[in-house]
Amino acid sequence: MTAPDIPKLRRILADNRTIAVVGLSVNPSRPSHYVSRYMLDHGYQIIPVNPRYAGEEVLGQKCYASLREVPEPVGIVNCFRKSADIAPIAQEAIAIGAKVLWMQIGVINEEAERLALAAGLKVVVDRCIKIEYARLFGGLSFAGVDPKAISAKRPF
Repeated sequence: MTAPDIPKLRRILADNRTIAVVGLSVNPSRPSHYVSRYMLDHGYQIIPVNPRYAGEEVLGQKCYASLREVPEPVGIVNCFRKSADIAPIAQEAIAIGAKVLWMQIGVINEEAERLALAAGLKVVVDRCIKIEYARLFGGLSFAGVDPKAISAKRPF
């Protein structure tokens, strides 16, 4: 696993404005939800992919059961799934002609990385797309990292 350099990350985020988010949840306290909401608020098109919510709307966007059902070109496939689940997602990303396979923080699958690289996709592993966007394009602050969606304090 090689760490992407800053110019590579900047190009990926600047050149690919459509993100299919595999594992996007309707729960606002889940990282997939608030990361996707942040990217949507910063001008990216978000395409939810989650069989649990297929046909419904998530973040105001139609949700699909799989990447193969997405009817438009996808730049980045952003994976919010367990590491063990990523190789089939990489195969779908290749099949639909995606440009980038992005595995969120804590998601590492060397087989998926090899498959995607062999097919010509760019690969980002173990990084948060929201944090990288904020770091490279401005906006990284404590408020940018802490969406206030999760707290150890009980509401009164």
